[in-house]
Order: sequence, then C-alpha cells, then structure tokens
Amino acid sequence: MTTGVDGPGRAQIEERTLRTDRWWLTPLATFIVFSGFVVFATVRAFMGRDYFAEPYLSPFYSPCLGDCVEGASDFGQPFSWWPLSAALIILIFPLGFRMTCYYYRKAYYRAFWLSPPACAVAEPHSAYSGETRFPLLVQNLHRYFWYAAIVVGLILTFDVVLAFRPMPDEYAVGDGETSGVHMGLGTLLMAVNVALIWLYTLSCHSCRHIVGGRLRHFSKHPVRYKLWTWVSKLNASHPRYAWYSLFSVAVVDFYIYLLATDVIDDLRFF
Repeated sequence: MTTGVDGPGRAQIEERTLRTDRWWLTPLATFIVFSGFVVFATVRAFMGRDYFAEPYLSPFYSPCLGDCVEGASDFGQPFSWWPLSAALIILIFPLGFRMTCYYYRKAYYRAFWLSPPACAVAEPHSAYSGETRFPLLVQNLHRYFWYAAIVVGLILTFDVVLAFRPMPDEYAVGDGETSGVHMGLGTLLMAVNVALIWLYTLSCHSCRHIVGGRLRHFSKHPVRYKLWTWVSKLNASHPRYAWYSLFSVAVVDFYIYLLATDVIDDLRFF
C-alpha cells in the first residue's frame, strides 16, 4: 500500500500546500541557526585548546577528563591517554540529549529533512517509517540521555561555584594566599547558562513522565503530583528553553575563548 504523501489518507491535490502565509520562514531560520551552532560547536570541540581561562571552564569541555591544561581538571584525568580533544569524551551526553529531544526532533525533521517542512505542507518523501528503523530507532534512548543530562547539569553547576574562586594573584594577603571571591562577567554568563540548562532539562517531556508517569491515582502520590504540575508548567516553554540554552552555551564558550586567547580581559565586578 502506498504510504507517505501518496497515501490514501492524504488529499489528492497537485499543490504542495494551500497555505498562503510564509510558512517556510520558520524551517529556514531553524536550518540557518542550527547549522551555525553545529559548525561552531564542531570547530570548538576539535580545537582542543583555549577552553580554560582561570577560573572559567568552557561547558564544551566540562568535565575535562582528557589531557587537559593545568587547572581545568577538577575530577582528574582518567582519559589522559585520549589522543583527540578532551571535549569529544563528554560531548556525546549533552549532544545525545539534545539530538533525541522531542522538540529538537520536530525542529530538525522539518528544517533538514522536510518531513514535513510545516503543518499542512506535503513532504517530498514517498514513504514514511517513523522512528522504527535505524538510525532513528536511537531516538528511543532519550530518557536515558536525560539521566546523563542531570549529571552534566550538576557538574556545570559545580563549575559556576568554582567560577567564584579568586585567582592566585587576586586579593593577595601573603605568599600564595587569597581572600574574598571572584565575580566577573564570565561568572555571570556561566550562572545564566546553568539556569537555562536546568530549565531546559527539567522542562523535558521525559522528566514530566519520570516524575508523574504511570500513576493511576495522583491523590495517593501528592509529592509526585506536585512535581508533575511544576514540570508541566515548565514543559509549556520547553522549546524556548531549548533555544535559549543553546545560545547561552555558545556565548559562554566563545567568551572563555576570547579570554584564553587574550583578545579581551574579563570584566570584573568585585
């Protein structure tokens, strides 16, 4: 039986769509922005340098478990033998979480595969198999990537705490001694980034299912019901948090890159 756009359930019209609005703007913008981020993140991940400017560590390289520069490894270097960039060791987890995200699937299915490019717009494919075959079968791992995303979020939060550390030459009161805290623009950017990442992670559809799924009677589980209502409210803005956190990760990494290459100096607040 014919499937896809030629299936018996589709309207038999010659026009691709009867929509008169500029429906193509959203998938086009998604294609441009997402492609730009992929290129930027790929270049930065393979560079293997300029990711640490004390006390700031790029989120692309956190935790730094490979052969990292001095001061960048707070959890040791168990993969010091790794010949490539240290970012490639851990990026699989946040990348896997985003690539299997329900919202991102919709976004890049429409923008890159035109499946379909927009509502009420016929797709160019003659068949449709959904996510029942490889490689799209991997999308079912999303809930497991969510657990990994929680760990990554905790580590990035720890990085923010460490970003308040004064550098060795700050507030010197003696030989090698320091006092006070460090607060710069980098600290603020990292804190905003972590907040957005947590909003994106906790507003995830999988999180909503984990906290309140498979419950037959909410009245018997008041705590989980309360959590479910909170996550449900966040879930309504999940696409917004997905994009905001994507931009914030890139901004923080680029800011640290500029500091590490001595292009700019960190704006200090105190």
